[in-house]
Amino acid sequence: MQQPYRPEPLTDYNGDQQVEALGSALSAVAACLGESYPLRIGGTDVWTDERIVSRQPCDPDVIIGSVSKADAALAERAIAAAHAAFPMWASVAPEERAAVLFKAAALLRQRKHIYNAWLMVEAGKTRSEADADTAEAIDFLEYYGRQMLELTRRGEEQLVHIDGELNELTYIPLGVGVVISPWNFPLAIMAGMTTAALVTGNTVVLKPASATPVIAYHFVKLLEEAGLPAGAVQYVPGSGADIGDLLVQHPLVRFVSFTGSKEVGVRMSRLVAQVAPGQHWLKRFIGELGGKDAIIVLPDADLDAAAKAIVASAFGYSGQKCSACSRAILHKDCYDEVLERCVQLANRLQVGSALDAATQVGPVINEAAYRKILKYFDIAKQEGRIAAGGGAAPGRGYLLQPTIVEGVNPEAVIMQEEVFGPLLAVCKADDAEHALKIANDTEFGLTGSIFTRDRKAIAKAKRDFHVGNLYINRKCTGAVVGAHPFGGFNMSGTDSKAGGPDYLLLFTQPKLIAELL
Repeated sequence: MQQPYRPEPLTDYNGDQQVEALGSALSAVAACLGESYPLRIGGTDVWTDERIVSRQPCDPDVIIGSVSKADAALAERAIAAAHAAFPMWASVAPEERAAVLFKAAALLRQRKHIYNAWLMVEAGKTRSEADADTAEAIDFLEYYGRQMLELTRRGEEQLVHIDGELNELTYIPLGVGVVISPWNFPLAIMAGMTTAALVTGNTVVLKPASATPVIAYHFVKLLEEAGLPAGAVQYVPGSGADIGDLLVQHPLVRFVSFTGSKEVGVRMSRLVAQVAPGQHWLKRFIGELGGKDAIIVLPDADLDAAAKAIVASAFGYSGQKCSACSRAILHKDCYDEVLERCVQLANRLQVGSALDAATQVGPVINEAAYRKILKYFDIAKQEGRIAAGGGAAPGRGYLLQPTIVEGVNPEAVIMQEEVFGPLLAVCKADDAEHALKIANDTEFGLTGSIFTRDRKAIAKAKRDFHVGNLYINRKCTGAVVGAHPFGGFNMSGTDSKAGGPDYLLLFTQPKLIAELL
């Protein structure tokens, strides 16, 4: 009997045994750097001359791997392979599909240090951020496997009984799905998106982020090792310009699951809505498109706890989380005190290589991100006072200082646009109502926090703070699968809740069968 779901514990790297295990894993991964990787289509390797080269954010001269790059013809081939495999995979019992996820979770748990090492070298994550990524991937596998079993039972239990009839409600798969995953959680989010589609009986064409394709390759191979049959998932890295539109618009595709920027997601949603010649269905779009997340602090709060939460939420993984706190909205009566504490904490953060155990803030993902964020630093200098950081940090790789800008107007660029880097804008509010108004003055609505002991203020935030994930007296990052179903409002996406009890429904269609007895 399957045990109840429990989130995967995080690794304590304060002990010698775990540190040594991670060191051995890093050595093993280092021995594999620079290797070449094929596409996987229909369960077979496909090699191409054109490659995607993955580089280490901590040292761009280090090549993580060279990955075969799909073109339009290979994207067509991948869709055809997924379409051909769909009848077979859809006919597999839900219990067997869930068992593949449970086996994959067990394998991933056994190899946690190895996957942490890959995340550190390819995504530039510190050991704690990498471990949280791997743990979340395990959680998605364990949780979605159980949710598939629950969905099977739900159809048997929720119908009203009518004498003389046998009624069944089943949740059947849609067909071929395209999964386009992000680089910032290249294991957890990629794994969650892919396996939610697979466990419900769909087949998948996976296009991982070009910045982190090697991690995705290793995960696809792990799924195959866990018993996923050939053709159920196709691994097709490629540029959006070459294959993105083809995948999204293809008439054989039933749904598109995407995590990434608002601009790309909005365009993708429009393309998905268009019916192609020969297409017999309306496609679904499941999108998570980012955020401009705020933490509100009122004067009665635990101000030390608030400052620590702001800094952790703003600068964890160098601010490269869609849930990252990029706006701190401080009541005027505690503004100076909280700002000072945040500045002190930010200035103490150790910036450097993610491979260094002392590092707390590693590099941003690549040169394009590095240059974009530096431009936002320049804008910030025009829109407020730099209280901490404000530029590049010394060392190799794409290192930036944790930057705090205070005295910022609510309408400022750095209060409105998603920077996706270590930049925190601090704004003053006259009262609790004003703070909520500022917090809601954004096109996004993903996460948010409020720090206060006032139950009336908490009740008002619960009602009026318009975000998908609202946290009270805690940081706005670190959603736990099963405990904090994750997804936002407005331009933050399509209101889906990854890691929640409703998520698998997005990948199914309900079918009612009524039999007269």
